[in-house]
Amino acid sequence: MTLSNAELYRLKSDARRGLLENDLILQRFFDRYGTHLSAEDGKVLSQLLALDDNDLMDLLIGRKDSVAVLEKEMQSDSFKMVLQKLREK
Repeated sequence: MTLSNAELYRLKSDARRGLLENDLILQRFFDRYGTHLSAEDGKVLSQLLALDDNDLMDLLIGRKDSVAVLEKEMQSDSFKMVLQKLREK
């Protein structure tokens, strides 16, 4: 099941970040995949967007493969898939 318009809007609002690099990566992701995101994808994105800007950027550009606060969650296939899509150029 895909996300509702309200859920997608909420995620896009949360995606507005203090670092331009994060904004650009997240905007590209929503342009490509926004209409096809599942509820599980939305959950993963919410967890990622709860990170501080620097930790998020490190994950998005591949500088780090994990962060301590999401170490358990990052083992799931859905988390790996969303992160892979976010890292696409």
